[in-house]
Amino acid sequence: MDANVYQHFRSEERPFIDTVQDWIEQVNIQYAPVLTEFLDPRQAFILETLVRQESDLRFRLFGGYEAAERKRCLIFPEYYEPTQEDFEIELFNVHYPKKFAVLSHGKILGSLIGTGIKREFLGDIISDGENWQVFIAKEISHYIQLQLTKIGNVKARLEERSYVDILMPKDSWSDETTTVSSLRLDNVIATLFNISRQRAKQLVESEKVKVNWAVTQRPDFVLDLLDIVSIRGFGRLQIQDIEGTTKKGKIRLNLGLLRK
Repeated sequence: MDANVYQHFRSEERPFIDTVQDWIEQVNIQYAPVLTEFLDPRQAFILETLVRQESDLRFRLFGGYEAAERKRCLIFPEYYEPTQEDFEIELFNVHYPKKFAVLSHGKILGSLIGTGIKREFLGDIISDGENWQVFIAKEISHYIQLQLTKIGNVKARLEERSYVDILMPKDSWSDETTTVSSLRLDNVIATLFNISRQRAKQLVESEKVKVNWAVTQRPDFVLDLLDIVSIRGFGRLQIQDIEGTTKKGKIRLNLGLLRK
């Protein structure tokens, strides 16, 4: 790969860039589609950027439903016509005693990861406020069904469902526009949730903030396009567009915001 590609992304993203290049090479050599694991929006953006440099290749992203955050990608030659079945995603209801227990996204994810699988095999976890569903890679779904018997201290099991049974997620994102003095993590959090910079810094350092589903303790972490930030007790944000700077030198952002 052209080493100059790396300069457009973060240094910690280099291993993923190399993985994408391996997928591209595999498609070119075998002249057949390659299906990725579930990608977060930032990874999908990197993949799209690299695949678009290959004039003979195409790609399609799908996460089980239209508004999915985490998606699998099919990279394929020009001749290929992909179908929904090519993405090998299965939908499951989480069956649990609703009268006696309250579940959360974190509890469900933790229990699924606790079966010994990688996060990359799991898509979105959605809820209508009471019922919960999860999208899982087909190649690992039977194993998870057998292994998952509890979520926290609550008995639970996964029941396969058809795509026509997908829940209407309760959470709804709002689109907002704002300006920030910098893309530092603590600065963006402070601006969007109207708290002090010091409070935002404390949230990060106390491991209450995740960037693209990974905990970070770096207040000076510089955010970029399509990063998703989760702040415990406050909500989530996604940087959807970086429009440039104002006359006063501030950065203009378009964001998706989910306030708790």
